[in-house]
Amino acid sequence: MDKDEADRLIEKAKLCLRSGRKDRGLQLLYEAQKIYPSTRARVLIDAILRNGGSASQETNHVPPPSGWRDEDIGNQETRTTNHDEKKTYTEEQRQGVFRIKNCKDFYEILGVDKGASDEDLKKAYRKLALKFHPDKNFAPGATDAFKAIGNAYAVLSNPEKRQQYDQFGEQSPTSNVPHRSGNSRPGHYRNFYRDFEADISPEELFNIFFGGRFPTGNVHVYTNQGASYSQFYQPRRRRANERREEVVEENQSQNTFTALLQLLPVLVLILISVFTQMMATNPPYSLFYKPAMGLVVSRETQHMGVPYYVDKSFQKEYRGAVLEELEKSIESDYIEHLQSSCWKEKQQKSDLANLGQLYRDERLKQKAESMRLDNCEKLQRLVGRLRVK
Repeated sequence: MDKDEADRLIEKAKLCLRSGRKDRGLQLLYEAQKIYPSTRARVLIDAILRNGGSASQETNHVPPPSGWRDEDIGNQETRTTNHDEKKTYTEEQRQGVFRIKNCKDFYEILGVDKGASDEDLKKAYRKLALKFHPDKNFAPGATDAFKAIGNAYAVLSNPEKRQQYDQFGEQSPTSNVPHRSGNSRPGHYRNFYRDFEADISPEELFNIFFGGRFPTGNVHVYTNQGASYSQFYQPRRRRANERREEVVEENQSQNTFTALLQLLPVLVLILISVFTQMMATNPPYSLFYKPAMGLVVSRETQHMGVPYYVDKSFQKEYRGAVLEELEKSIESDYIEHLQSSCWKEKQQKSDLANLGQLYRDERLKQKAESMRLDNCEKLQRLVGRLRVK
C-alpha cells in the first residue's frame, strides 16, 4: 500500500512539473520519499533542485491529516490557477486554513473550550463557516477546512455524539497511530471524518444556518467519505423571495384544512382503541407480581412448574380442564419471554464486547466476559427438564 501511494504521489508530482508548479511537485516527491523511498523519486528531486527548485519544502511542509485528501487540494489549486485567475486569496486566509488543518480536536477547530454552550457553538460556527466558505475563501484547502468546521459543529451540537466524542475522542485508535509522514506532532494526527462522522453534510448544515443564499453563482462539490454533495448557489432578488413567501402562506392555510381531513381517520382509530382498552377486563394471570392489578397470589403450573401470579378469586373461576388450558398458555408465554430475554442478553453481551474491541478497552472486554446470561440459563434448564420428562 505504501509503495502504491508513493507511486501515485510521484505521478501527481510529474503533472505539477509539466504545468510549471515546481514547488508543489517537489513537495509531493518529498512526501513520496517519506512514505516509500525510491530511486525514481530521488532522481526527480535532484533534477528539480539542480534547476532552481525550492529545497525548503522538506523541512517546512506539515502533511495534512488523512481527512484532507491531496487530490482535493490539488484540484482546488488547479481550479484557482487555471479556471479563474481573478480568484485570489490573502495570507490571512491561507494561514487560517493551515490552522484548521493542524487542529487536534473539534473544540480547537471551532475555537471554543470543552464547556462551551450550544449558543457558543452556534456563534463560532456562523463566524467560521462564512469565513472559510469556498465561495468566499479561495485559499488551497479552504473546502476541506469548511468540511472540518461543519463536521465539528455537527458532532458537538449533538448531545449524544458530543458525549461519545468527549469520552473516546482523545483515545480514538487513529489518534494513537504514528504519522507516516514524520510529522513532529503525532498526537495531533487525527482523521476527523473516520473517528466521528457527522450525520449531515457541511453544505446541508450551512443551508440550515443561512438558507443557502450565499451571494455568488458558483457550483461547488464537496466529498465526505466517498459521498458527494453538490449545491448550486444562485442570487435571488428580494421581490422573488417576497412573492414566494406570500404563496407559501396562502398554501399553508389550504394545507392545514387538508391535513386535518387526512388525520381524521387516524383520530377515530385512536379513540376506538382507547375506548376498547377502557372496556377490556384485567388478564387472569401475570408472570410477574402486580399488586396494582390485584395479581398477588403466587402459583405454579402443574406440568412445567412455571411460576405465575393471580388474584384471590382465581380458584373459584378456573378449575379442571379450564385451568389446564390456561396453564398451557402460561407456559407458552413463559417460554417466549425467556427466549426474548435470552436474545437481549446475548445481544447486550455482544455489543459490549464489540465496543471493548473497537476502543481497545480492557475494562469493557472483561465486563462482557463476566456478564451472566440468567434468562438463557433458565431456558436451558427448562428445556432439559422437558427432555427428561
